[in-house]
Amino acid sequence: MITWDWQTPHDGVRRTELETPVEPSVLMEAVDAELAAGARRVEVLLDPSRRDLRRLTMRAGLRTEGTLRAFVGDSPHGDRLLTSRLATDPPRLSREGRLGVLDSALPVKRVIAQGVITDGRGHVLLCELTYKAEWDLPGGVVDPGEGPLQTVAREVQEELGVSLSPQRLLSVNWLPPYRGWSDALLCVFDLGEHPDLLERTTLQPSEIAALHWCTPEEVAEHAAPYVARHLAQVWDGTATRRSTGYLSGGEPELP
Repeated sequence: MITWDWQTPHDGVRRTELETPVEPSVLMEAVDAELAAGARRVEVLLDPSRRDLRRLTMRAGLRTEGTLRAFVGDSPHGDRLLTSRLATDPPRLSREGRLGVLDSALPVKRVIAQGVITDGRGHVLLCELTYKAEWDLPGGVVDPGEGPLQTVAREVQEELGVSLSPQRLLSVNWLPPYRGWSDALLCVFDLGEHPDLLERTTLQPSEIAALHWCTPEEVAEHAAPYVARHLAQVWDGTATRRSTGYLSGGEPELP
């Protein structure tokens, strides 16, 4: 018989740690007993490196919430994965219940959307940012529930104060981990030729310090290396590419 060590870190919250495998039904019964006794939330902690325990909690209908770093000791051995079930969660075998558990445990990848704006005279627009030294293309991180196409239009409107319509997708670039950032997908769109753009902009001062029309040589001088590599694949200094490219770290990965 399994003996569970339940703690009450907050009112209505019951927490235990799973260290050894059990049958999913055993964990279900233990969690359901705490919910039946009045808990609004049941938490089960486990070692993040134990894939067998992670699968077990999923089969028992617990949702993955994230990693508590150095929770019981020095990281990474003291890290604990937090999983939970609420009294209000859908039944385990219902469609909503199954999808909720799966959705919580699947990887989440950051998506970024940016745009290429040219002046038709051999220059591309780069933003001098307030929060980092390297200049970059206009754009930003895609919000939850938002598409990359909508993101780049929104970011340009918010940060540059102009309304531009993306014309086509130039590239999808997988960004490997870089300077503390985890990997991400970058979608770059053609925002067209706008030689008079600088006269029309109203900059968001918390994000954009200045705008610059840059030659390919100036891009290499001021942008991060992966940005310069990427931009060279979609803009040759004269025109943007006509087809959509798939890149990895700014380099072509498909012909």
